[in-house]
Parts: sequence; structure tokens; C-alpha cells
Amino acid sequence: MGKKKGQRKEHIYKVAQNLFRERGYAATSMRDLATAVGIEAASLYNHIRSKEEILQGICADIANQFFLALNPIKELDLTADQKLKRAIHAHIQVITNNLDASAVFLHEWRFLSEPFLSEFKTMRSNYEADYVQIIEKGIEEGVFKTIDPKFYCLTLFSSLNWIYEWYKPDGKFTVYEISKQLSHLLLNGIRKTEIV
Repeated sequence: MGKKKGQRKEHIYKVAQNLFRERGYAATSMRDLATAVGIEAASLYNHIRSKEEILQGICADIANQFFLALNPIKELDLTADQKLKRAIHAHIQVITNNLDASAVFLHEWRFLSEPFLSEFKTMRSNYEADYVQIIEKGIEEGVFKTIDPKFYCLTLFSSLNWIYEWYKPDGKFTVYEISKQLSHLLLNGIRKTEIV
């Protein structure tokens, strides 16, 4: 019984991710979600307390995935450009593995209420700070040009975070090919010596 209930909750989250991505969080009602899942609206509350609980769960899950992908890379004995290349790949991997959830995470977080909104902003700042640290290290090592690390991070994430919009699992490029091309473009922009 518990396993079946867990599977139903997981299914509700999957359906919600898609609805939140397609319609937006604010425009999706609990009734919309219940209809899409195929159950009565009242029955939905047997599995979740509120629509925001789902949004909190999606945002927390994707944030954790980003950190779990990045944290081992930070500990590796590599040059800054090698670390950044792996970090870019890890970020892309999380997005392409969770297209709907990533879209919700990146755009619907504004609807979180306190204290979750502040917690989310702190997590995002900490994640960005890890990238800034890698870039600062690269400047110190003489691997990267002298640039503003925060500005570069904004540029980096602006390039990476829209992948969910155009990536297709059966499309022209594999995740590896996308990662290789993007990391090449993004890294050669700041390396002191361009690598062909």
C-alpha cells in the first residue's frame, strides 16, 4: 500500500512538472492537476498538502541534484579550466535529465513563499559562488584572463539554463556533443591560451 501511494505521489509530481512548465505555476490549479492525473480533486489531498508543496519539492530536488553533481568536481586535483569544463558538463547533465523540472526550477521559483523563498535564494547564491571560486582560482593560476568572475557566471548560466527549451533527447546532438561544444565556446572565451 505504501509503495503504491509513493508511486502515485511520484506520478503527481511528474504531471505537475509538465503542467507548471507548459502553463506556469500560477495558471495551474489543483483541479487542473487532478484532471491531468485522472483523480478527483479531493483525492489529490490524500497525496499532497498543497500545490506549493509540489513546487517546493521540485525546486529542492533539482537544487540538490546540481550540488550533488558539482561537489565531487570541486574536490578533484585539477586545473581550474578542467574543473570548469566538468562543472559545465555536470550542469548540462542535470538539466537534460530533468527537462520539465529544470524549467520549473529556473522560472517558477518566484512563487515560493517564505521561508522557502529565502532558502532557495541562498542555495542558488551558494551554487553560483562555487563557480565564481573556480573562475577566481583560474585567474590566480594564470589559466583564465582577468575578468569579472560574477559577470562571467551570469553569461555562463544564461547560456546553459536555456538548454531545456531546445534540447531533444532524439535530436541532432547528444548531451555529450552539446556539452563539448558549449564548454569549448565558453572556456575559450576566458582562457589565456585558446585550445582548438
